Amino acid sequence: MLNDFRTLTTNEKALKLNLDPKIYGALGEIGAGQEVAAHLFQAGGASGTIAMTSSAYDMQISDSMYGPADRYVSQDRCQTMLEVEYSSLIEKLDDRKDNTCFFSFSNTIEALNYHKTNQGHGWVGVKFQLRPNTPPNECIIHVLLHDNTNFRQQQAIGVLGINLLYACFYNYRDPNQFLQSLVENLFKGRIEIDMFKLTGPDFEHIDNRLMALKLVRSGLTEATLFNTQGEVLQPATALYKKNVMVLRGRFRPATLVNLDMLEKGLEMFEKEPDVNPDKLKVITELTLKDLSDDNKIDESDFLDRVDVLLSLGHSVMISNYVKYYKLAAFLSDITKGKKIGLVLGMYNLDFLFDEKYYTNLKGGILEAFGLGFGRNVKLYIYPCRVDESNQIKTIKDFEIPVKLKGLFDYLIANDKLADIENPKTEYLNIFSDNVLTMIKYGAKGWEKMVPKKIATTIKNKKLFGFKTPEKDYTKN
Repeated sequence: MLNDFRTLTTNEKALKLNLDPKIYGALGEIGAGQEVAAHLFQAGGASGTIAMTSSAYDMQISDSMYGPADRYVSQDRCQTMLEVEYSSLIEKLDDRKDNTCFFSFSNTIEALNYHKTNQGHGWVGVKFQLRPNTPPNECIIHVLLHDNTNFRQQQAIGVLGINLLYACFYNYRDPNQFLQSLVENLFKGRIEIDMFKLTGPDFEHIDNRLMALKLVRSGLTEATLFNTQGEVLQPATALYKKNVMVLRGRFRPATLVNLDMLEKGLEMFEKEPDVNPDKLKVITELTLKDLSDDNKIDESDFLDRVDVLLSLGHSVMISNYVKYYKLAAFLSDITKGKKIGLVLGMYNLDFLFDEKYYTNLKGGILEAFGLGFGRNVKLYIYPCRVDESNQIKTIKDFEIPVKLKGLFDYLIANDKLADIENPKTEYLNIFSDNVLTMIKYGAKGWEKMVPKKIATTIKNKKLFGFKTPEKDYTKN
């Protein structure tokens, strides 16, 4: 008898799937091998689970089975495979529909090549019923493979595939357990899951934006992305060879200051000679640190912030890149060297040039700037007001330590650091913490401090503890 109170081995998971009389399905695997099917066959009793397997390596054969494709290792291809295999299964086995939970499993993988010049990655998915004769659900993930041999990457896909199948049928009640079970029996660092999407009639209660957050929180990936409709995207696909401009903040809530930073920064970025406005992606980014309060994250507060950001019409990224150079390096890798713009407030310059944040690097701050800003990256700096005075602080007023002045001057001289032009200085007295307090206590006047779309969204969805205004706290 299998022990469910410990982590089952891959073989035990495969055996449990095989011994479940309700589960029956088809597997299609492309690109690395038939690693997932192999685990089911080797565990024994596979005839009780596997109706058929396929592995179409030739493109013409693949096209004959699944239709033509522009890209064979893609989300679209994986979902097409799922649909074709599932539809074929239920059509041919219609007489078993009243007592069988049908499933189709597919993966399409680019494993490490002989010369080790590529990044192993792929799409893995399951289309499945939790009860006989009901509409299917679908789970699809994107995985990065970090093993340094083709063979070990194939092994990792085999383990991951069994984990995903097992989670769909046995861990579906608990989203946290579902995600964590995907990496069971895989040493940390072997794989990274940077996209997860679970849909279907049995999962209408699941918010995939929260699942994206959980991916980052659990260390399964460093960053995840979703679009203005809240749909989860795979960053490397969505940002491939795109010019990207990023505004980082707490956005609790986003204010007129944030909007002005975004708009003025974008105006300057679009004028850069190496920026193509037709291939430009604007991202608002939240880090785990900005979401955390005493190392805890309020999921409803997270969704409130996401809702107001999506109302601005831009994609949202969640990352664990507290340090800017790591964010810049990550984006540079997936955009393949295209121009990247980061919009920062003046206060962030102190953080950026503080050497204590780079003690983990052998080369210290110089290594950090080389890794992050030595590429095609430009920083756009938004001014701040000095205390309660009317004095506006810009780059020229920044107090840089003498030993770092050469680095600072280098960035300016090489057009990697610039003031944002024509900022609305009348907004500089707006602080999101004050706005948040006014929203929570029903004070009047906060609507004038945020974009109209955001004010409407906050009121309609009652975000951030919104209360109907009772008193105008903006008047003395």
